Amino acid sequence: MKLSKEQVCKIVGARIREERLKKGLTLEKLAHDAEMDYSQLNRIELGKINTSIFQIYQISNYLKISLPEIFHSFKAQ
Repeated sequence: MKLSKEQVCKIVGARIREERLKKGLTLEKLAHDAEMDYSQLNRIELGKINTSIFQIYQISNYLKISLPEIFHSFKAQ
C-alpha cells in the first residue's frame, strides 16, 4: 500500500511527539533547542506540514535519536 503525503507527515509527526514526550520535553523546549518556531514544531507533530529533511535532522539531534528511528514505522513498499 502506498502512503499519501498527508499520511507520511502524520506518521513522522506522531513519532516525533512520541519521542519528545518519552524524553519529558515540552514543545517549547524542543522548538527552542532545534532552533524553530514553536508553532512550526506543533504543526509538524500534528502532521499538518511537510517539513524539510534538515529540520527533521535537527529535531532528531535534540531528541538524541537517529533519523532511521524517526522513520522506523515505515515498511518497504
